[in-house]
Amino acid sequence: MNTGINLIDNKGYYSTVRNTPNLSNETFGKWRKLIYENCGIYFQDNKKYLLESRLLKRVIYLGLDNYEEYFDYMNFYQNKVKEITYLYDAITINETFFFRNQPQLDALVTNILPELISDKIKTGKKKIRIWSAASSSGEEAYSIAISINEFVKPKYPQLEFEIVGTDISSSVLETAKKGKYKMYAVRNTPEYYLKKYFRQSANNVYELSSSVKDMVTYKILNLYDDISMRTMLGFDVIFCANVLIYFDQSSKIKVVSNLYNSLSRGGYLFIGYSETLHNISKAFKIMNFPKTIAYKKEA
Repeated sequence: MNTGINLIDNKGYYSTVRNTPNLSNETFGKWRKLIYENCGIYFQDNKKYLLESRLLKRVIYLGLDNYEEYFDYMNFYQNKVKEITYLYDAITINETFFFRNQPQLDALVTNILPELISDKIKTGKKKIRIWSAASSSGEEAYSIAISINEFVKPKYPQLEFEIVGTDISSSVLETAKKGKYKMYAVRNTPEYYLKKYFRQSANNVYELSSSVKDMVTYKILNLYDDISMRTMLGFDVIFCANVLIYFDQSSKIKVVSNLYNSLSRGGYLFIGYSETLHNISKAFKIMNFPKTIAYKKEA
């Protein structure tokens, strides 16, 4: 009987791993502390199995015997800078698709951008800056770009729109830059947009047009890193959906405070449907839009 588990290696081959190592409570505590200190993500006790499964493929790939060895490997100076990127890839979930949150996009193009543009014109400024703060493989940032291209740019051809996508995972950002997606990612995309902005290949890959890809720039960013966050200033709108759910209370307060500082006065913050700033920040004014809300920086 096969008592191991099947994994796919980096070349796509199946291999059977026998005597799968267990993550002890002591080593789980070490990993939890390391992850928390580096990116603010906190694994509760009941999520030990989740961390165990996320780290296992890396343990196997490196030819290590257990999670303790991987922890030591991770903390060896020459390995840490490179290995931390693999760790972030392992522990983050990148579930997203195009036009995932249509009410937020509707509020952006119908209410928020007209207000911001009016203020910009009065002050002689010609750039709107939008940040997709957990852009994953790019679907959110590109959905924003398409919406602006369709509904805003034709009305305000003199304005420049800068869209920045960031994520802690380098691998998903590489996917975002390529702009190639499977059917699952575009399943919620209107047919009109699929025909106008995508080219479908024979193997059912949808490649985004360069006119949209060129509207977005991507870079690696850790929202928990105060130094990195100081480089992200002067944004008019920030989308940061489904990120706060990974943090404990103190981390949420820290991240939201950084996001507040990243916004220009009068700027807006969107978060996920299941998230709230209740007991996290009182600095924002809650703005109600059809089927969604946003948080406005007034001071």
